[in-house]
Formats: sequence, C-alpha cells, structure tokens
Amino acid sequence: MDLSQSTAENIEFMIEAIKTKLRMASGAAIKSEYFDAEKYEDLVDIYEHVNGKERFSVSEIDAIVQELGRLRK
Repeated sequence: MDLSQSTAENIEFMIEAIKTKLRMASGAAIKSEYFDAEKYEDLVDIYEHVNGKERFSVSEIDAIVQELGRLRK
C-alpha cells in the first residue's frame, strides 16, 4: 500500500493495522475518522514503529495508545 498520500483510506488502513498488531481490546475507541491529514506524518511514524516490532510490553502499548490519543482531532 502506498502510504505517501494522506487519504482517508490510508488513515483507516494504518489505524486498523495498529489495532490488529497491538491486539487492542478497546479498539472501538480508536477509529480512523478521529484522525485528520494534519497529523498524517505522525500517524505514519507510529504505524511504521508498530509494524516493525513483533512484541510490545504493556508500557509500550500504553505509550502508543497515548500518542494516538494525542493525534486525535
């Protein structure tokens, strides 16, 4: 997938991939429509970080979720 363009489809793809990778039980609280193009690069950075790791500690998951919360509209 070409993530170089800030589109609603790319945002949705990344959010869903992050939620799946982190096995988020509260994934319903993080929806792609909560994010906008202004912070697209930050979202790409989080996506690449999450996608590049196999395992996460509880504190890492917490930090990622907090960062996603900061990026919300």
